[in-house]
Amino acid sequence: MQRFMPLLLKVWRTACQHIEIGESTSGIGPLLRKHLPVDLVVVRRIDLERSCLDTVGVGAPSSKIQPREKCSPLEAEDLERLLAWCQRGEVLRLPRDEEPIARELIVPDGVDGEALVGPLRSQDGPSGLLLLVTFPPRSFDKSHEEVSRVLVEPFSAALENDRQLRAIRRHQEAAEADRYSLLTKLGRQEISEAIVGAESGLRTVMERVQLVACSDVPVLLFGETGSGKEVIARAVHARSGRESGPFLRVNCGAIPPELVDSELFGHERGSFTGAVAMRKGWFERADGGTLFLDEVGELPLAAQVRLLRILQDGTFERVGGQRQLVVDVRVVAATNRDLHAMVADGQFRDDLWYRLAVFPIQLPSLRDRPGDMPALATHFALRAAKRFGLPILAPSPDDVNLLLAYDWPGNIRELAAVIDRAAILGNGKRLEIATAVGSDCGPRPSVGNGARTSSGASKTPGELPTLDTVMSEHIGAALRAASGRVEGPQGAAAMLAINPHTLRARMRKLGIDWTEYRQTGPT
Repeated sequence: MQRFMPLLLKVWRTACQHIEIGESTSGIGPLLRKHLPVDLVVVRRIDLERSCLDTVGVGAPSSKIQPREKCSPLEAEDLERLLAWCQRGEVLRLPRDEEPIARELIVPDGVDGEALVGPLRSQDGPSGLLLLVTFPPRSFDKSHEEVSRVLVEPFSAALENDRQLRAIRRHQEAAEADRYSLLTKLGRQEISEAIVGAESGLRTVMERVQLVACSDVPVLLFGETGSGKEVIARAVHARSGRESGPFLRVNCGAIPPELVDSELFGHERGSFTGAVAMRKGWFERADGGTLFLDEVGELPLAAQVRLLRILQDGTFERVGGQRQLVVDVRVVAATNRDLHAMVADGQFRDDLWYRLAVFPIQLPSLRDRPGDMPALATHFALRAAKRFGLPILAPSPDDVNLLLAYDWPGNIRELAAVIDRAAILGNGKRLEIATAVGSDCGPRPSVGNGARTSSGASKTPGELPTLDTVMSEHIGAALRAASGRVEGPQGAAAMLAINPHTLRARMRKLGIDWTEYRQTGPT
């Protein structure tokens, strides 16, 4: 047996180099033929679902025996006898001049020679058969039977690898079928869709997305509620090297404070009341992909400490655990709150702020993207028609003007809801934009429309100031009262009840320089 050890090492090495059993058998066959009187190596898989033996590997390229998916079914009694023999772990020697009952069950058609047959096993029980065949005048002896018993182990491992590969492929096919079914129900062809406004209102945003996507640095998205932060986060993921990995979204504001650590980092069994099993957190599930932390400003300070650690070195511990775990996750965070002011007030850790804000991206509100309104309205109208099974209708110019007259505090999310409501109200005949907008969110009256001047006299339409003029004066008054400060509790943004980033965007658009108000002081 000692003289066969180099051969066994080569067999193990070859078995571990391949995943498919056909490749393993083809590679091992020539090795055996050099050292043993083996002319043919055959691996057969036991298929319990179909009650048959399937030839899945042949170690002789010139042989007429070829692997095949179709196999002949076995009778229940024959299958029981076969499984019982496999359980005993016996190696059979089947001379060609004898006709034991087992031979016609075990040896494939067309094989005429002496065979050594060994059972292949997995953790779940018998998995297949290994056949070593020699043609006359050569034959096997006792030493060859001992070698065949040892060869059962590497071939069992190779067949198990093949089984797991087939299982993974079945899962992939099932997942692809589910994906296709879901896309069909949604009326879409692919998961990723073109971002409406990418070449106009979101041009600057998409340019920054393209710049940062190829790196793994954290991204912090700012924007009002409903401005499309998750869409941009998905765009960052889709354009990165992690595209094939998972993209998971966590709404930090929806997690109870006492469960934040468990949700983000997981917990061990018995770590607290109700922890009946080990649970992986969002970071472990997103390993190799991107984790989108929405409303990150809602995280409690204790959770911010653990989040900072995982951003610094990628390590963490489950709740109740003592083993340090490592993950490779790219973090994209988003908020509609003023994190800078929260840092000043002690509500958000400054070190976490600096770690998250490596590459900030500001998303404009819908009212700052009037040029995108026709395309957005058409996009949501087409989506509503597919979702509700209605005729495809596009908004008219008058409909678009009605939409432009509204301030859209809910941004893109609110627009989608209004278009859905308009499609339902129109019942496939038209889009009831006016009714949908006016049902609960009618256009706000323009500043100065019907208002009285400071002298008390009512202005005529021709004498009314433009909206930009009124807005400039109003922002200027707030900056004057705040001594030029934009952010903070006493800043102009707080006085105007507006996000500081939105205020700065409007100031740039209106040409307002905050430094002009820095030395003025409050009046």
